Amino acid sequence: MKFVIVKLIRKPAALSHSQDFTSFQLLTVIYLAWQSLNKDIVLFNSKYFGEPECFSIKHILKVISLRSVLHRFILIVSVNLCSCKTQDKSLISTSINPVGKESDAALVAPVIDTKPLPTYDYDQLDFSMNNGIARTPKGRIWSCWVAGGDDDNAFFVLNYSNDNGESWSKPSVVIDPHDTSLEDKRRSVVGNLWTDPQGHLWLLFDQSLTYYDGRSGTWYTRCDNPDSDTPIWSKPVRIWHGCSLNKPNVFSNNTWLVTISLWNRGLITLKYKQQFRELDAFRMANVIVSSDQGKTWIRQGGVLFPGSEYDEHHIIERRDGTLWMTARTINGIWESVSSDKGITWSKPVKYQEHVNSRHFIRRLQSGRILLVRHGAINELTSLRTKLTAYLSEDDGKSWIGGLLLDDRSVVSYPDGFQSSDGTIYISYDRNRNRDAEILLARFTEEDILLKKFAGQNSKARILISKALKNK
Repeated sequence: MKFVIVKLIRKPAALSHSQDFTSFQLLTVIYLAWQSLNKDIVLFNSKYFGEPECFSIKHILKVISLRSVLHRFILIVSVNLCSCKTQDKSLISTSINPVGKESDAALVAPVIDTKPLPTYDYDQLDFSMNNGIARTPKGRIWSCWVAGGDDDNAFFVLNYSNDNGESWSKPSVVIDPHDTSLEDKRRSVVGNLWTDPQGHLWLLFDQSLTYYDGRSGTWYTRCDNPDSDTPIWSKPVRIWHGCSLNKPNVFSNNTWLVTISLWNRGLITLKYKQQFRELDAFRMANVIVSSDQGKTWIRQGGVLFPGSEYDEHHIIERRDGTLWMTARTINGIWESVSSDKGITWSKPVKYQEHVNSRHFIRRLQSGRILLVRHGAINELTSLRTKLTAYLSEDDGKSWIGGLLLDDRSVVSYPDGFQSSDGTIYISYDRNRNRDAEILLARFTEEDILLKKFAGQNSKARILISKALKNK
């Protein structure tokens, strides 16, 4: 085991995001010493901070010089090095002073249940909240949603379709992290499905104690044979803190990017209100990147949006090379732009009026951008209703078309993909507690422009799943 002892005399200036990852790690250690414990001497188990060479005296002096902060504090550093590798190099993964050992339970990988019937059959489920949908290279469509409730009872359910969404299997995969031996409920409520360029199917999901323990964590499991009669899912791996609701992106430089939100302190369950304060500087819409096809991930930067709750942010790579982030807030959809691949971001500004709910945005094969939102462009609907699809030909400056996918009330949380033949598939939920339906709309870009389901295979309100308990 290796340790870093840091003695802090004065608090450093506000920390900025650094392109030098090891520099950022060291400054994080310093910041934690002041903010989390308010003590002069702090003992850190540095296995959470990266490779041992990051903490050589030579490197530390270089970091201090680079950041121009030597005049702000004095450090005494003692390093005991040994061979140590870590997959999560972004931030400390546990609280300095957790609530006993209870919080460690959120760091335990959950079990992937590939034989969930009859325990998790539709007649045993009474809630449905959509998370995502994805298509495999051979054409199978997978859907994932949350059962149990939008609370600490939540768990993940997956099913699939082999006929372009016309019919769907019974629940075929379940991730239910609940454990009656734990003092707190352990749940999974946020995630998505994504097919990577190699054809592997990824399931992203979060895990937290109680509804929100202040840290949570984004995990993934990968299926390399998603079209098989017996799909095999890998052991879950934790990427970072927070939760990721929307699909990853692969950009022109082959970087993979995941958007992860670390929710604000106001959402933390009372029991954990004083925990994980070392993460407070990162409670925002974060950008997590991988340069090795998902083997390792680091935090690139982030945006703190006014009125941020859940963020649910998307990122589009524009034709000029900039990254465009849109996010959900309590006051509509806001936006920010990065010119350096997500390291720094412009001051966020309001983009569109929108009910406080998730939107979906993705670039299509034609080069257009698809937007699925509630109501007309810039309309503030009073309810989550009028789920509508639009197209942009100028990277989001303006929108055309307007295909009404579902005009009923309490329809929400769209996610989707475009198949190789150009067909667009959007899943969403309806009346999560009463009707408890996950639905599918299938249409084309031409349908959006015509504002009607005109394509030969276009169809609205296809049932993916319906919770039937107590119905």
